[in-house]
Amino acid sequence: MPGGGQCPDCGSTELVEDSHYSQSQLVCSDCGCVVTEGVLTTTFSDEGNLREVTYSRSTGENDQVSRSQQRGLRRVRDLCRVLQLPSTFEDTAVAYYQQAYRHSGIRAARLQKKEVLVGCCVLITCRQHNWPLTMGTVCALLYADLDVFSGTYMQIVKLLGLDVPSLCLADLVKTYCSSFRLFQASPSVPAKYVEDKEKMLSRTLQLVELADETWLVTGRHPLPVITAATFLAWQSLQPSHRLTCSLARFCKLANVDLPYPASSRLQELLSVLLRMAERLAWLEVLKLDKRSVVKHIGDLLQHRHTLVRKAFRDGTAEMEAGEKELRGRCQGPEQGKEEVASSSLDLPEGKRPASPTPLLPPCMLKPPKRICPPPPVSTVTGDENISDSEIEQYLRTPQEIKDFEKAQAARQAARSVSSPP
Repeated sequence: MPGGGQCPDCGSTELVEDSHYSQSQLVCSDCGCVVTEGVLTTTFSDEGNLREVTYSRSTGENDQVSRSQQRGLRRVRDLCRVLQLPSTFEDTAVAYYQQAYRHSGIRAARLQKKEVLVGCCVLITCRQHNWPLTMGTVCALLYADLDVFSGTYMQIVKLLGLDVPSLCLADLVKTYCSSFRLFQASPSVPAKYVEDKEKMLSRTLQLVELADETWLVTGRHPLPVITAATFLAWQSLQPSHRLTCSLARFCKLANVDLPYPASSRLQELLSVLLRMAERLAWLEVLKLDKRSVVKHIGDLLQHRHTLVRKAFRDGTAEMEAGEKELRGRCQGPEQGKEEVASSSLDLPEGKRPASPTPLLPPCMLKPPKRICPPPPVSTVTGDENISDSEIEQYLRTPQEIKDFEKAQAARQAARSVSSPP
């Protein structure tokens, strides 16, 4: 621009003149924002008094858009630019915001919900274009409550009838782990804690796939599972220096928040790894625990599919082999199955045939305890008032009906006599 100046939206100095209906305007060539609007006069009195009227005021361009909606559209565009999304994403998110704002329930909603609506439209757009963006990231940028955001998100999807695909777990792992500050040395990250990014991503992906195969991801928020898997992958690459580091310290070093259920997901992952280690030949002689099994994660992941099948599915073959071994130790073939079963209890614990754990979701293996509320205590004394309609429900025979009508007539007559004229 010859005279200098910056765009108020993106800060660019690439401002060009554009003629719109013979009116000169300054437009930002980077984002398309109209910096200065052309002026025109519409009536003779305006021309005589030299009063200039802008183009949008003269045509009523913004009359149908409320100030609240204009602010929301501006925030949608700002959020897309902060996330560095393509321009097509911005147009789609703006269109979704306009569609949602046409519904009376959204227009009459509170300001908090309208602020959340901005992030919902952007998140829906990213999900439809397979762009890895998490709900937690949007909530952090908007300072929004996660429960309010998730409820509004589901409402908008249902209200607009949108088809939103689920987020690809592999893309989410790559995006989330790339934000960790553990890939280059810094004053806050010692050299022994720095790890190669590709190695860490590769092992984290394998651990997340293992968690997915063993029902640890189904029906749960993925970020706690990914955080636990990343921590185990980071520890297993250099266990001699990192086994003493806790999950909370790891998240502090990586400059990420520690999700609340991540500790539980970590214990579940370690339990799965221990079950797999029991089926690996050269680890059977070792007494591994949840701390020492981290050293052998590389071997366990290398034979992941076979070990999962043996530890959680194929237990019948081992039981049959154990029974054959016990029959060979017996004195004669006349001994039956009861003696075989009783003699198996006399073996050391490590020699007994281990029964595999069923491969079920954790909610079925350890179902939550349901506490039934006690029934309400009702005290019936017999002196309660009974209405006539309730009495009629219990009358069955014609004689009972006649007696009831006579009693009503007598009561009515007594009331008429006692009442003064």
